[in-house]
Amino acid sequence: MSRDPDDVNKLTETTYKNVMEQFNPGLRNLVNLGKSYEKSMAAMTLSGKAYFDAVSKIGENAAVSPVSRELGLVLMEISEVHKKVQLELEESFKRFHRDIIIELERKTDMDVKYMTATFKRYQSEHKMRQDSLDKSQADLKKLRRKSQGKHSSKYEIKENEFLETISSRQTDMQKFIADGCREALLEEKRRFCFLVDKHCIFSYQMAAFHDKAKEMMSLKLPSWQDKCSDATKVPDTVMSLIEGMTTPVSMTSNSSLLVEHFDRSNSDSVVPPPAPLLKAQTSPLVNMFSQELPRSPISPETYSDQDSLDGNGLSRSTSVSSGMNMLKKLRVQTIFPHTAGNNETLLSFDDGEIIALLIQEERDGWLYGEMEKTGQRGWFPSSYCRPYSDPVITDMIEAPLHPLNVVDLPDQHIEDEEEEEQQPVLLPPPDYSDSSRKPSPQNTDERRCTKALLSNGKVLKQQQLSNEVEDHADSQRRAAEC
Repeated sequence: MSRDPDDVNKLTETTYKNVMEQFNPGLRNLVNLGKSYEKSMAAMTLSGKAYFDAVSKIGENAAVSPVSRELGLVLMEISEVHKKVQLELEESFKRFHRDIIIELERKTDMDVKYMTATFKRYQSEHKMRQDSLDKSQADLKKLRRKSQGKHSSKYEIKENEFLETISSRQTDMQKFIADGCREALLEEKRRFCFLVDKHCIFSYQMAAFHDKAKEMMSLKLPSWQDKCSDATKVPDTVMSLIEGMTTPVSMTSNSSLLVEHFDRSNSDSVVPPPAPLLKAQTSPLVNMFSQELPRSPISPETYSDQDSLDGNGLSRSTSVSSGMNMLKKLRVQTIFPHTAGNNETLLSFDDGEIIALLIQEERDGWLYGEMEKTGQRGWFPSSYCRPYSDPVITDMIEAPLHPLNVVDLPDQHIEDEEEEEQQPVLLPPPDYSDSSRKPSPQNTDERRCTKALLSNGKVLKQQQLSNEVEDHADSQRRAAEC
């Protein structure tokens, strides 16, 4: 289908103007939006990293629990997998910046100059050809006016020459317009092809990222889901511990048995994080102190020599005080400051702090305990502390004997210790579990075991207190009779 040369020329000029006035400004806007897109993704990955760091921290807290250890490990694995996915996403957007944003920005700056120069060259050449054609047509009209009524044969040859010139110039003009239009349309298409090709590459990269993320998730997701499928399931080790605590405890007035029972139950309840791999550093001033911490748990023989006093009734009273003292945790006092740094399993403290030992066995120069001031738990070097004896208990042992009544006993202190040692097990709120589930027999057994454990402990404390009061009163009577 043939078209008028003027229409084709208008199409050519419109194509050039669309590229310069719409496409190139659109590319500039696209570059700016792409940079904003990159900033948003960087902020998202940073927030995601902070979020999954918090998830991992909660998992570490759950990992020290005897019943939720597996779930804590699952939370830490979920955090690590999502962090790897975030790293892959960051790599994809680095390629997006390199292959698309930088290329578009460079091409846009160059293309504005190129298209402006090309369009001006086309317009100037078109104007020159059009002017030449118009001049030939004007000369032909003058020649025809001269040849009217006068020797027409004389101007016929010149008219034919002018007609041939005009025809040749019109042919050249049409060819120039056609070639210019084709070139303008191809320039426009090349730019759109470039843009489509770059975004196809980015689409392939994002598809590869999603496939890799799906593969990483699919490998772990079934095992994660299996760990949390039954919230009422309790590990066999914990169940055996609870069932063992429900066995009736035989009562005895021997304080060493009470100490062994307290030591054993206390060591079972403390699940510390792993001890540091490196051996604890030794303080350069540790030789100033001659006392050493025990390297093994407290044994009853430590207090056996207090029963060999004279027969005037003082031995039983001292045994009672010693039994009360043994029920307290062994404590140490720091003599040098210590800084944990970035290791969250270590304790930081100043000199003069009091630490209660939760595990009394030294491990490669490390001890595990709880600071009395802050309640923080962790490992610390054994050479940075020395044994600490409670001055209150020491005064009770060394003070003269007087009749011991129920009123004289530190009731509030004993009640505080009972509340601290017999805190009930906190159950999660109902919205963490399926409300449609009925309580299982296993869950009922656990509550029954917990109640029996608390009841036995309270009875044990009351009977122990009663026995100590009676023994002390008997010893005072015998002393008065003598």
